[in-house]
Amino acid sequence: MALSYRYLFSKLVLEEWRLHTTLFGGARFAAFPLFVALFAAGTATFFALGGADDGLLVSGLHLVVGLLGLQVGTVGLVGRDAIEDLLGDTTLLIYSARTLPVSFERLVVAFVLKDVLYYQFLFVLPLVVGAVPLVVLGDLALARLPVLFVTTAGMFALGVGGSLALVGVYTRSRLAALAVVGAVVGGLLLRGATVLSVTPYQLWLRPTPLAVAGSVLLPVAFTALGSALFSFDRRSATRTARDRFRVLHRRFGRFDGQGTLSKSVLDVMRSSGGLWKLVFSQGLVFGVLAVLLTFLPDVVPVRPAPGLTVATILSLGTFTTYNWLFSFEDETFYLRYPVSLETVFRSKLLAFCLLALPVGLAYLALGGYLFGLRSMLVGVAVFVPLSLYVFGVTGYLAGFAPTDLLFDTPTFALFTAAMMAVLVPLVVAAIALPLAPLALSAGSVVLSLLAGGVGLYLYARAGARWAAAARAA
Repeated sequence: MALSYRYLFSKLVLEEWRLHTTLFGGARFAAFPLFVALFAAGTATFFALGGADDGLLVSGLHLVVGLLGLQVGTVGLVGRDAIEDLLGDTTLLIYSARTLPVSFERLVVAFVLKDVLYYQFLFVLPLVVGAVPLVVLGDLALARLPVLFVTTAGMFALGVGGSLALVGVYTRSRLAALAVVGAVVGGLLLRGATVLSVTPYQLWLRPTPLAVAGSVLLPVAFTALGSALFSFDRRSATRTARDRFRVLHRRFGRFDGQGTLSKSVLDVMRSSGGLWKLVFSQGLVFGVLAVLLTFLPDVVPVRPAPGLTVATILSLGTFTTYNWLFSFEDETFYLRYPVSLETVFRSKLLAFCLLALPVGLAYLALGGYLFGLRSMLVGVAVFVPLSLYVFGVTGYLAGFAPTDLLFDTPTFALFTAAMMAVLVPLVVAAIALPLAPLALSAGSVVLSLLAGGVGLYLYARAGARWAAAARAA
């Protein structure tokens, strides 16, 4: 007898809850939606007081939720490649159809339903509640908030279904998947209004029969297509590679006495996407900033200084490099060998400087071409110390599990507060820079240098802190 959808759905929800509450504790994880709502409300208040257009902010919320759906939908599927590259054949929940008496198609449908409903309450609803300041300070009508929840929830479901369909195509043909991505991006660029007219976003702007049909049918059709095409027993082609560890170890010389620096760099190179993912992730941030800075007067009636703005946001983006350096790392692993965690953190910091800083500085150089060299000089001066601050704060608070930081409410709140304490003054300085260019530029550089010093201090204490935690565990 086949397992019912209701049974699978309830077990998947329980497993999701068990996983998160085991990692972070029930009360800590239960407070996460509250923190998301407060953070979203603070952001909405900031933009509302700055005179931002409500319509553009709500449009941005639909975009963010849609991208979140794309990301959530790929975690259980595409993430397997990254895990397999480092850990070998590993079974995730979605692959349990290999061993349990349940069809893969039935499991995928229950999995998608679980993701859509679970994350509605974890992220989407708190983000909509966080839009309340736009009702008080802006022109958003209170009666429109339920509509906003429905349309953003629809965008999330569309993102999850779309990513599942894309992954299904990807498992059959990478070229076909690339063609699909190109067609969607091209459609959005050339006929964006036409593409969006069949999405839940159109329901927010002006409900039409076509938008209602697209909002309901597209997530269902994408889920059915993805589950039909996805091949989870595929195997990557056998690869051979030369011994790059010895080459790196020789080149790093005295900076890599125990080989942990070579291992750190090699881990990033071997993971899916290689070093190109560093260029892509920071390039995506830079591209969005370049567009916003070009058209920002349409969003907020002020134009922040490009150099300081780009450097501040790019430094925050170096968190992804930290995350990749510590992906699949475990502090208990190193306790088996004569390698101190202080040595490991030193190697990670050197690898961080080798990987994250050149990429960020390259984009700042490109920003100098787009926005003027004088503007970017301040950015170059603040980028390096701010990046060290991000590394130090993340290392001290999250250690070897930076991804867990995002769901551990107290730790995430501390991380956010630490980032905001430095980034908000710099953003304000970027906005006010034309009033006193020299004084505000000098003040920003001094603040970033102080932050960099704090980051190095926290980095120096991180190794001992996590070594003590590992021994106590």
